[in-house]
Amino acid sequence: MDTTSPPLDERLVTFTYRGWMFQCRAERIDDLTYRPVVRCLGRSDKTEDIELPDDTDNVSYATEVEALRHAEQQAVRWVHDRTSDGQGQM
Repeated sequence: MDTTSPPLDERLVTFTYRGWMFQCRAERIDDLTYRPVVRCLGRSDKTEDIELPDDTDNVSYATEVEALRHAEQQAVRWVHDRTSDGQGQM
């Protein structure tokens, strides 16, 4: 039984936050850096599917893990900006 995980560049992190579904990945820029990419797959009651724009000037990270972590945080901030005061307060 093979229990090894595929390389990160073959993985997508998919999660739901406050009813919004996201797909995050780390896109290789060059041999040393990765770019976080976030796709909003919409809400369960809507069919919206968009790629979120970069949310910072520093769009490159040294590892896939860092880029994926940023992508997840970006998705959460995006939801907060649309559903609350931007600080997670409803």
